[in-house]
Amino acid sequence: MNTRLLSSHPKKMWIGGKWVDSVEGKSFQTYNPATGEVLAEVSQATAADVDLAVKAAREAFDKGPWPRMNPAEKAKILWKIADLIEKNIEELAQLETLNSGKIIREARYGDLPMVAENFRYFAGWTTKIFGETFPTTTPYAPKAQTFTYTVREPIGVVAGIVPWNFPLQMAAWKLAPALACGNVVLLKPAEQTPLSTLRLAELLEEAGLPPSTVQVLPGGPETGKALVLHKGVDKISFTGSTEVGREIVKMSASNLKRVSLELGGKSPHIIFADADLDTAVKSAYMGAFYNQGQCCCAGSRIFVEKKTLEPLAEKLMERAKKVRLGPGLDPNTQMGPLISEEQRKRVEDYVESGKKEGAKLLCGGDRPADLKGYFLKPSVFVEVQDEMRIAKEEIFGPVAALLPFESIEEVIQRANATPYGLAAGVWTKDIKKAFKITQALRAGIVWVNTFNCADPTFPWGGYKQSGWDRETGSEAIRLYTETKAVWIDLN
Repeated sequence: MNTRLLSSHPKKMWIGGKWVDSVEGKSFQTYNPATGEVLAEVSQATAADVDLAVKAAREAFDKGPWPRMNPAEKAKILWKIADLIEKNIEELAQLETLNSGKIIREARYGDLPMVAENFRYFAGWTTKIFGETFPTTTPYAPKAQTFTYTVREPIGVVAGIVPWNFPLQMAAWKLAPALACGNVVLLKPAEQTPLSTLRLAELLEEAGLPPSTVQVLPGGPETGKALVLHKGVDKISFTGSTEVGREIVKMSASNLKRVSLELGGKSPHIIFADADLDTAVKSAYMGAFYNQGQCCCAGSRIFVEKKTLEPLAEKLMERAKKVRLGPGLDPNTQMGPLISEEQRKRVEDYVESGKKEGAKLLCGGDRPADLKGYFLKPSVFVEVQDEMRIAKEEIFGPVAALLPFESIEEVIQRANATPYGLAAGVWTKDIKKAFKITQALRAGIVWVNTFNCADPTFPWGGYKQSGWDRETGSEAIRLYTETKAVWIDLN
């Protein structure tokens, strides 16, 4: 195991280009969810630390080199960051696995390559952020000669607040476009998973990023609150629960700072009878249980055409029963632990509510006797009604609810009957049916005959209470720039 970061004690904050302790001397423990054991003691950013970091960031933006750096030079540094991530991919993957519980092959071959590619993709954008010219007319002065144009400029000091389910990938979704646009960033990793982000800070420095351009502030809700309320922060980019997103919107009114939100979901995964059953089952399993079901886009509402429900349920149950639970670093593990005991109890409460409300549990929902971490066997429910909690609420755990349907009109109405609108999946061999349902679904992302695909070029975000705006892809440039309109009178 190559986790050099764990040998340094305690883990400090990265503020003003230096590793520093909390002003108040506060710290917290971070755990390995596969064992429940403490991994490290981490300095906790308080409101006083946030204030110091914001002042350093303000200085870096107003007078520092990064916002004024040649775009091509910015691109070289972002590309260097990607190279260093790849060079250290094994250590970073192990830190992600140890701290979040995800299985090592998902971190090594899924998450970390995407982290590197996000920096490379947005490195290409540094030289392509441009405005427009306009053929204006002025009715009050028809003979006036004017030159009018727009430029896109960085917003300023950006606070990125990231969740614990994909620590480095979510950090890259915020860092890469914000930096490409010339902003400076205050990054708050989740208190459950700060370790890989602290290691990333070392790589940012090694890549040549100027001091104070990015600062890392580990901590919990109070740290996030201090960032949202601080008048020196120009923008909040938050990924997390819808509940917390609402609070951020309220608090951001202190200085009307810009806010972008990537929030929760309850994604419908719709399987028609004409789909290839074996492939659809694999997709349904992955959609509901990937990363232990701890995904905002999890396809946990599995709508199955009635004639196919019984065989699909049988195949999904058999697949769930055979899954190998264990520590993420074990190469034979197929599903790791949940992030914490609190989260496990929350998911168990949903399993119990499903049974009490009349759903039938085919498998799972209990703890494996031979593992001491925060493990829970994947659950598959049938005889589920739309009004049940397991069909309505975001569980963020390995719980799948199978719901039968009989017509395309019916399933569209039921799939859309949710306050969320992040993602959806559709399985059918009928291209006309696929187009019809794709157009009708109220979701920001729709996958057809696949599920849970992502790419740096691909906009990610949802309708309704699943958030505001889109991360990744070209649309992310809008999130981190302001448009300035310039009018020049040539007379």
